[in-house]
Amino acid sequence: MSLQDETDDRKYRAPALEKGLDVLELLSSHGEPMTPSQMSGVLGRSVSELFRMIQVLEFRGYIEQSPDGYRLTNRLFTLGMAQAPVKSLVEAALPIMRELANATVQSCHLVVRSGEQIVVIARIEGPGDLGFSVRVGYRRNVIDATSGLMFYGCAPAAEKADLHERLVARFGAARTNRFIKAADEAGARGYVERPSDFVRGVTDLVAPIIGADGVIATLISPYIERTPPTCAMDVAVEHLRRAAASISVEMSAASQA
Repeated sequence: MSLQDETDDRKYRAPALEKGLDVLELLSSHGEPMTPSQMSGVLGRSVSELFRMIQVLEFRGYIEQSPDGYRLTNRLFTLGMAQAPVKSLVEAALPIMRELANATVQSCHLVVRSGEQIVVIARIEGPGDLGFSVRVGYRRNVIDATSGLMFYGCAPAAEKADLHERLVARFGAARTNRFIKAADEAGARGYVERPSDFVRGVTDLVAPIIGADGVIATLISPYIERTPPTCAMDVAVEHLRRAAASISVEMSAASQA
């Protein structure tokens, strides 16, 4: 029996629910707002078929309108955050992140990987009146994110192979290979320090948080050089790496408890 036959032979079907899930999964994987007609073209369903699903998902707060189309809200993210592994990671990280922000006078973010994307799951604002941060729930493609270099560079071989396959399928071999070269260099170094490619004047500092099965998250500080200086960048890097190592120890102890 083929996979399609197995799918068609399911005991229970809920076509309306499946349409709604198709919309959510599409918006999640696409990473950018989409119009109903764009969704229709990708999903192979008519706009009229999707219209009611879109309206219900918007009413329930799972998606919202933007100038460029519909996008996911943080509702699904909030539900996921209630799960024990993520909740434990955030609880372990937040006190250490506060200490890091105070020591460096910079904001910091806790980031996890979700498929081919990275997601910010916690943040601490830097002390003082000036700083840079992104919202909790912010997503970006792994291949475009500085944290993505750590997620690939510090991953075990099997996870690298899976991510490589996903990235090639979506972004092509040439772009993926450039990313992998930079990621392997970052993994060997143990941290990343590079200018942000979408905000001028910000340098992304990233360190991995390591669990029993490899990298489970990254800690990132979007470093802004202040006048007068408050914390030199090389000092901020050391603070960041120690903070990431401390969170790794906390998670290791929690997993053994």
